[in-house]
Amino acid sequence: MSILIKNATISDPNSPLNGKQTDIFIRKGIITEIGKKLDKKADKVIESNALQVSPGWVDVFADYCDPGYEHKESVHSGLDAAAAGGFTDVFVVPNTQPAISSKTTLEYVQNKAKGHDVNLHVLGSVSRDIEGKDLAEMMDMQHAGAIAFSDGWHPVQNAGLMQKALEYVSAFDGTIIQLPVQASLAAGGLMNEGETSVRLGMSGIPNIAESLIVHRDIELVRYTKSKIHFTGVTTAESLALIKAAKKDGLNVTCSVTPFHLLYTEDNLKMYDSVYKVEPPLRTEAERKLLVKALMDGTIDCIATHHRPQDWDAKVKEFEYALPGIISQETCLAMIMQAAPKLDMAQLVNVMSLNARRIFGLKEVKIEEGQPAQISIFDTTATWVYNKSDKKSLGINSPLFGKQLTGRTF
Repeated sequence: MSILIKNATISDPNSPLNGKQTDIFIRKGIITEIGKKLDKKADKVIESNALQVSPGWVDVFADYCDPGYEHKESVHSGLDAAAAGGFTDVFVVPNTQPAISSKTTLEYVQNKAKGHDVNLHVLGSVSRDIEGKDLAEMMDMQHAGAIAFSDGWHPVQNAGLMQKALEYVSAFDGTIIQLPVQASLAAGGLMNEGETSVRLGMSGIPNIAESLIVHRDIELVRYTKSKIHFTGVTTAESLALIKAAKKDGLNVTCSVTPFHLLYTEDNLKMYDSVYKVEPPLRTEAERKLLVKALMDGTIDCIATHHRPQDWDAKVKEFEYALPGIISQETCLAMIMQAAPKLDMAQLVNVMSLNARRIFGLKEVKIEEGQPAQISIFDTTATWVYNKSDKKSLGINSPLFGKQLTGRTF
């Protein structure tokens, strides 16, 4: 297949072509020609008023539910959703059935993704069967291609186990990804703890349930001289701790979800379960702090936390509904709405370059003869996200039927 991209601005701070407007011709996945007004016959022509091309975007935390829960999402439908959202690389969590705790299961998932345009990277579990008791077969999984290690939606609670995991991965310069939630403090919580939760009569999850884990794990990184990435940070306290850790020279990085940048606890006033997520949506003040931290570099990456649910999991009483939003296909639009002042260099850093650096992914070069591992987008283009057009099997998005600004191609 051949693709001709017309009048696109290259957005890559590491490229001599950065900021240049040009045409790009791609044949069989390789950039074969870059230049002005290319006269090439192509199977597909991509044009837009303000078209941009950048190194391929990376999603460092998504759930494809496969194996075990393929009725919610499969590897194939998940990768199709990622492609529709402009992503070229996706990290998938190990919360499957069976859990990705061994080389065998990891290779099964990798094999299911073969042949797709989007690169699937598997997160091996930290603990065996994600039970939080004993270390999983981390070395075997690393040799088999695990990009990093995480217990996904069930963050490591045991400090001793986390210390061992950090020491273990340091032997091969690996990284632990932690969703910072202290389970006993968050137990039974349905939303952010505060005035709104009291008014709505729902049990709350306090900020300290997040910041306590962030503080503990930063100190463990300081002790082990290892690396950790916190995903889904939501609180001012966490941001302050992470900023201080970076200032101290520790290998601590973090990511934020597009929906925590965009929504707040006020979206729960109608008890709409589509806004039930983990960690919970916080206050408007904290949402603004997250946007500020994204722009000043405290937050390194965007992680979609794409978590598909079927109708039975979401269309029920709020208390019993399962958490999650499908967000890969709408990620750019959500960011554009939440952080309209984010400039192109900042956007490319948080969507691509920082994650590639942190997790050791291969550098993408927008040059003739190089693989076309690129994202093509227009931050000004409008479109409507219709249920009939979605690629994900999940039904849990608050954006169906809405006109959005920020489109991928």
